[in-house]
Amino acid sequence: MTVMNEDIPDFQVPEGDWIAGRALDGMTFDILGTDLASGAVLEDELVFRDGTFMSVDCQNYCDFGWSDYLTKEIDSVIHFTATTLCPDAPHTVVFYGRVDGTDIVVDGTWTTRRWYWTNQIEITATGTAVSPETPTISD
Repeated sequence: MTVMNEDIPDFQVPEGDWIAGRALDGMTFDILGTDLASGAVLEDELVFRDGTFMSVDCQNYCDFGWSDYLTKEIDSVIHFTATTLCPDAPHTVVFYGRVDGTDIVVDGTWTTRRWYWTNQIEITATGTAVSPETPTISD
């Protein structure tokens, strides 16, 4: 008998010819999403700058910082992915999004791995670009 549960894989991003991100630099998106299991509403701001990506909500929660992002374009829609890691806790967040003009759709997972259990929150969100401003990051 074991009290440990099996690991849960992170969100699986589609294969493709991903390149280092720059296509979304200078863009900021307000998104509204849902935790698919609980139905909880999630609000966030996604910021792209200098080939890096930040979720303001993740930053405020666990100081994730700026992470590299990758892009590819399919039929004029920019697809992006970013994997962010919390430096102080075992949290990994994988984002996969599609940007069509000023509209964004994002899917992903927030996975917490401890030695005896793994918990994962699946999210889906939509949003629109906002004027580029300084992200609302708590100190």
